Amino acid sequence: MEMKGEYTIPAPRTQVWAALNDIAVLKAAIPGCDSMSKLSDTEIEAVVTAKVGPVKASFKGVVTLSDLDPPNGYSIRGEGKGGVAGFAKGGAKVRLSDVPDGTLLSYDVDAAVGGKLAQIGARLIDSTAKKLADEFFASFSKLAVGEVTP
Repeated sequence: MEMKGEYTIPAPRTQVWAALNDIAVLKAAIPGCDSMSKLSDTEIEAVVTAKVGPVKASFKGVVTLSDLDPPNGYSIRGEGKGGVAGFAKGGAKVRLSDVPDGTLLSYDVDAAVGGKLAQIGARLIDSTAKKLADEFFASFSKLAVGEVTP
């Protein structure tokens, strides 16, 4: 699965960068995030409960940040295991740039799923991933600009 998108966040790039690296903000913005902890400056462990069609599972995984270029972006790579539901793994490149209305956050994701998740169909997985991304960025934008607190 590949997915690309852009969101304009009405805040300066340094503020958006800080929010992208704030565990409390990320935990609050990620739909279904049960827990999140920083293992190191470049590793984050998380447990996320997700429902894709008829399959609902908790996924535990570690995400590694690389190619850090503050406050312009980074790369993310990770894998989550959800028991009998299967696994999800992949990565994303996240880039920040200045625009008149604030900061443009663009992302380019590549991901793969296996197990029961892989059996339910690519279209359902793609539409669920897009829905979750939209929910994340709507919440993240509010958190990054301080409209709500984590």
